Amino acid sequence: MSLRNKVAFEKELNPQQLTVVQSGSGPVLVIAGAGSGKTRTLTYRVAYLIESGAEPHRILLVTFTNKASREMLSRVETLAPYDTKKIWGGTFHHIANRILRVHAVRLGIQQNFTILDQQDSSDLLNSCLTDLGYKKKNGLIPQGEVLSRIFSLSRNTRTGLEELLSQRYPFFLEHRGEIQAVYNHYAEKKKKLNLLDFDDLLVFWLRLLEEDQMIREFYSQQFQHILVDEYQDTNKLQSDIIDLMASSHQNLMVVGDDSQSIYSFRGANFSNIMDFPRRYPEARVYKLEYNYRSSPEILHLANQSIVRNEHQFRKVLRPLRGSGLQPVLVSLGTVIQQAQFVTLKIREFLSAGTRPCDIAVLYRAHYHSMELQMELTRFGIPFEIRSGIRFFEQAHIKDIAAYLKILLNPFDEVAWKRILQLLPKIGTVRSRKIWEVLAAAQDPLAECQEKRIEAVVPQQARPYWEKLCSALAPLIEMGPEASPGALIKTVFEGGYEEYMRTKYHDPAGRAEDIEHFMEFAFQYSGLQDFLSELALLTSVSVEDDQAEQDQDTVKLTTIHQAKGLEWPIVFILSLTEGSFPNPRNIDRQEDEEEERRLFYVAVTRAKDHLCLCSPLWHTDRNTGMSMLKPSRFIREIPEECFEKICRVEDGFGI
Repeated sequence: MSLRNKVAFEKELNPQQLTVVQSGSGPVLVIAGAGSGKTRTLTYRVAYLIESGAEPHRILLVTFTNKASREMLSRVETLAPYDTKKIWGGTFHHIANRILRVHAVRLGIQQNFTILDQQDSSDLLNSCLTDLGYKKKNGLIPQGEVLSRIFSLSRNTRTGLEELLSQRYPFFLEHRGEIQAVYNHYAEKKKKLNLLDFDDLLVFWLRLLEEDQMIREFYSQQFQHILVDEYQDTNKLQSDIIDLMASSHQNLMVVGDDSQSIYSFRGANFSNIMDFPRRYPEARVYKLEYNYRSSPEILHLANQSIVRNEHQFRKVLRPLRGSGLQPVLVSLGTVIQQAQFVTLKIREFLSAGTRPCDIAVLYRAHYHSMELQMELTRFGIPFEIRSGIRFFEQAHIKDIAAYLKILLNPFDEVAWKRILQLLPKIGTVRSRKIWEVLAAAQDPLAECQEKRIEAVVPQQARPYWEKLCSALAPLIEMGPEASPGALIKTVFEGGYEEYMRTKYHDPAGRAEDIEHFMEFAFQYSGLQDFLSELALLTSVSVEDDQAEQDQDTVKLTTIHQAKGLEWPIVFILSLTEGSFPNPRNIDRQEDEEEERRLFYVAVTRAKDHLCLCSPLWHTDRNTGMSMLKPSRFIREIPEECFEKICRVEDGFGI
């Protein structure tokens, strides 16, 4: 169906977008700068292909989210009077499922296979651990959720299991034999039960293309045009699939921004986009540099923030808006004064008529927002956490707090049951029976150290019970008069750190949370005051959480979660060495460059106002006050790019 005389491409697109949309056949790499209208360009490209005679069912549009796919196809439909369902559009997993439903039998898979979601996969892996008897082991055996993450990374990066453990999970290397056995058993069990997990969808799609020449030729001939969105976020498995799908004609257009490649921890492969011209020597490279989002002043800072990265496609974001306000760099006393300052400025914006949803606070790690969450709560400012649940409501923080609660109040039934259910082989029913014994005692903390209570502890759980008793012993000796920070340190080092490694796929990040929680707790002289403050804050969070989901709220989010979003007003917290860049992530040049790209993503979220916050001092329980160094990403930017303000007065007040 012709679209001629219906889409005025020259009027609807800027010159760079038009060049991309009307580009000819062959491989094309589009470097789409932040705010440059990438989605619009892809949409019009599809419309242009159809106008040029391409049949809709021979176009494959691959996106990273179903939402992005629906949005693009819906926009195409507004440009053309035809059914967009004829276009093959969707996520990698959606396309894989569609293909496997037709050809699964070629791989020995029944076509009516069931797809496991993330939780199903973790549950099945826990079942495999039980089958193999590993649930009974006392060693550091990772549990279902962690194993799921390990296996997924191994497959998506096409890295051997032992190599991946060496790179990312060295503390599990001694159990590589058991982990491999679980992987093998998991694969056998899925085959027997006719189940595929999300990673299987991609792995088997690739196998079809690699092993079956007829299938490979069929699909590479069917799809005369393949378009891939967010190409900088693809992993090795995904890029290999796309290369084979485009092998016959190489009419492949990939769109992305190397400067926004920030997901290596998920397995994204930066070299996919950087090496595209090498893999496709005939490829044409186009750049979208006209920015519709931000003021010229913000874009000038953004351009300067990324120039030191050696590995990039050089580009300059060009403003299409009129002049605005200069970004501001604010030097503050401590992270507490940082929270007070940001809260004060947010209150001023709100008083001037700004909607809360037009304000966002970004940070490198979730724990950087802890003080701000407390300050916003105190002033009744509605906020929503996009980087996860509120800091004090996270499972690992509540676990640690439960130990402190029973020390202060040994008859706290809720806290006891939470702690008991952390132990393997102790669930809801058994924890209730153990609690009934403890509750009947004159002193539950003393009772748990007595041998007679072991009668209600399952035989298989007794080694874990003994570990719990060993962990509680130093807490009891310290007593509720001890510093809350010291008590948290004792809990963490007394066994909780080991528990985290087996339970959660991101133990390092959670350990950082607990370290920050501990430092925060050292500000309190007594356990009672600390837990009271905690209870008041978390109760407000729980009561208001559901209502705030539907309200006009200030957004608090990690930068990783903020990618693809934008706000008129943006604050970036804790721009100091040791916080941003993350010291765990800068061992190599490529690591530092990814951290710099993360900073670039942060500043390009802002439309009108950008405020960079850099605390000057850190309070340490051992060394006292120590001076912080501003982040290298700030020091690299010429001072002409921002207005510098110091808000350190009278004991670091604001």
